[in-house]
Amino acid sequence: MLTIIIIAAVVAIALFIAMKTGKVADTNNNNIPDAIETKVEEVKEVVADVKAAVTKVTKAPKAKTQSAPKAKKTTKK
Repeated sequence: MLTIIIIAAVVAIALFIAMKTGKVADTNNNNIPDAIETKVEEVKEVVADVKAAVTKVTKAPKAKTQSAPKAKKTTKK
């Protein structure tokens, strides 16, 4: 667990240094790379579309299904 935290910290520091040196774009200086911001916006749009489709399907009237015909009971005499 400690190794994962150390690796995440090293990656975060490397990303921060890359943003400050201009290797990674961050036009509004909020320390979130622009590539990540655009991907998050794209994912939000897809989620909104899927949510709209799901609500459309769940609000659709349910079709009545026909049950299979019942077999007649036969008795031996």
